[in-house]
Amino acid sequence: MRVKVLFFGMLKDVAGRTSDAVEMRTGSTVGELLSHYERQFPALKPLLATVALSVNQEYTGPEAELHADDEVGLLPPVSGGSASEIGRSAHATIVRERIEASAVAAAIKKPEDGAAVVFEGVVRNNTRGRQTVYLQYEAYEEMALKQMEGLASEAIGRFGVRDVALVHRLGRLEIGETSVLIVVAAAHRAAAFEAARWLIDTLKKTVPIWKKEFFVDGAVWADGEPFPAEIPRAEGSPSGGMASK
Repeated sequence: MRVKVLFFGMLKDVAGRTSDAVEMRTGSTVGELLSHYERQFPALKPLLATVALSVNQEYTGPEAELHADDEVGLLPPVSGGSASEIGRSAHATIVRERIEASAVAAAIKKPEDGAAVVFEGVVRNNTRGRQTVYLQYEAYEEMALKQMEGLASEAIGRFGVRDVALVHRLGRLEIGETSVLIVVAAAHRAAAFEAARWLIDTLKKTVPIWKKEFFVDGAVWADGEPFPAEIPRAEGSPSGGMASK
């Protein structure tokens, strides 16, 4: 059987490609797939302790059994207005154009709201003492949109807020531009603030979006925040069992 494999962020550099197609025996696992790539790309092995895995846009562990035409994502730690939309769901949007925060906030607010909290993540001009020229964001777009929608729905239930809007931008961003926007509307400010803080903190740890930082003297993939403990890592995968391409 054949499965599709996607590489993101720094893993693209290690593999020298963005995707691959691999022939495997029926009943093979994600861990066996990883063993194949460890042999093919030895530089991958020391990264596996931080890499998460997905099958068909859902987080999974190395023990998961694969089936024909599955799509496997190898995911390094994530970095997490009128716009050209890549994807949209009920509460989440991914765009490539400028985010118009005022327009998004105006669209979400209603007369019954006593509070609307707006958070914007903005590109700054330096990182750890190095002068930043611009940032480049990329995502596992379908999975990112699904994860963002899930976070919005969870925030509404967890904090009792009325509505949430999440917008993330991809592509090249200049200094001062907004990379991520969160708007929370609620009857009371405490719930709105708590929901907004939880949303950005969780988004930056779980949604598969990565950024590459371009400096005056080079470029690097940003160190992502560790995945939460409940998301399995690739390290410790079983060996053998897979036929290579």
